[in-house]
Amino acid sequence: MDVYTATKNRLLILCAEKHMTINHLSYESAVPPTTIKNILYGKSKNPGIATIKKLCDGLGITITEFFDTDIFRNLEQEIK
Repeated sequence: MDVYTATKNRLLILCAEKHMTINHLSYESAVPPTTIKNILYGKSKNPGIATIKKLCDGLGITITEFFDTDIFRNLEQEIK
């Protein structure tokens, strides 16, 4: 799994756990819904850390909690 897929999957998991729609996450995080959709649907494969931080704030978690999962621990080496 690559970083983009891991980030997308983590966002989807957290939204499902917190029963949040894209629009609700957008409202809570002050990140435009188009930005979130671009991340989820592959138009933005490299979201900035500031965007991830805002999304974490909207989800009510720390950035450490976002990345401290097996999804990110088990990433493949991307530079070979």
